[in-house]
Amino acid sequence: MRKHWFYRSCLILSGLFLTGLAGMALTGDLENTGIPVIFFFTFLLLGMQGYRQVKGFSFTVWVLAAAVLAMFFPEQIVQIGGYETERLIVPLIQIIMFGMGTAMSLQDFAGVVRMPKGVLVGLACQFSIMPALGVLLALLMGFPPEIAAGVILIGSSPSGVSSNVMAFISKGNIALSVTLTAFATLLAPLMTPLLMEVLAGQMVPIDFFAMMVSILKMIILPIVAGLIFNRMFRGRARWLHEFMPVVAMAANVIIIAVIVAGGRDSLLSIGFLLLLTAILHNGAGYFLGYWGSRLAGLNKIDSRTIAFEVGMQNGGMAAGIASEMGRTATMGLFPAVFGTWMDISGSMLANWWRDRQPVDPEEKVVTTVVMENVAIENEQSE
Repeated sequence: MRKHWFYRSCLILSGLFLTGLAGMALTGDLENTGIPVIFFFTFLLLGMQGYRQVKGFSFTVWVLAAAVLAMFFPEQIVQIGGYETERLIVPLIQIIMFGMGTAMSLQDFAGVVRMPKGVLVGLACQFSIMPALGVLLALLMGFPPEIAAGVILIGSSPSGVSSNVMAFISKGNIALSVTLTAFATLLAPLMTPLLMEVLAGQMVPIDFFAMMVSILKMIILPIVAGLIFNRMFRGRARWLHEFMPVVAMAANVIIIAVIVAGGRDSLLSIGFLLLLTAILHNGAGYFLGYWGSRLAGLNKIDSRTIAFEVGMQNGGMAAGIASEMGRTATMGLFPAVFGTWMDISGSMLANWWRDRQPVDPEEKVVTTVVMENVAIENEQSE
């Protein structure tokens, strides 16, 4: 009872701070809103932990808090004790990818044998829909070349672990989601530089081989190291499986804060257009990914799964590539905005679909079988 009172009090306090922030915004007193914003997010996150219905959105709120605070306190984030925090981006992505590798096994790659049509349709949608949308939106919005290249970069990136989480929440085909993420990531060293050279080569100089090496170093090698670790210590490093998701979420939050802080001036001038572009890009990815899969003859469960794979990109990888190219505050800006928005939209869509399962009995059987197979695989791996 005392705990419930505590959580409820925190939510009430967060509401009061939000009301105060609204009042300050209406009076034009924006310079002094930084500290109240910190208290608002602190009490909101504490209060959310007491309610199961909203606790799952904690990561989304953390991401929002990081982006907002980076806008208020950029100087404190861009450099800490003389150290340029931009240099943390690539190592943090490598840690995230290592964690992804420890959660995988060779069975995930064997999934293509069990569901070849779903994997082929998903990969075709992944590397056609989002790059094409990226070019279209970049041209329509009239962004400066490096910002436009960032829009195309996020479209040319593979899906990431966020799509797997959303597939789980929505009761989708988790095996298909993991397999698609694995294969899209393996294809990224070839497909992402190729797409960038063809689609964005007129906007910024693209070194195909340098970008390929960056992706191999930043994504593939850490995943392979994670796979080897999982193979060697299977069942003996349970703590790592519990610890790595927390580390991955914290790393994502830090990356977003660093990029937003570095590109604050650009966000102040074109932030609304970037957010609008992210909403359109992400939403169209969900829509076309789903209906493209349906037109290819896949069932609703698999189509929903592919929708997440198409609409949710590996923003961390895109940000890392931008950092390696020395363009974090320009090319890396849209991946940060897109990554923030896709976590919000993905959470909402996953919860919507979770409560609205297909009524087709055959698809209910498919869902049950998929969940049972995942459970069996988890038990065997343990």
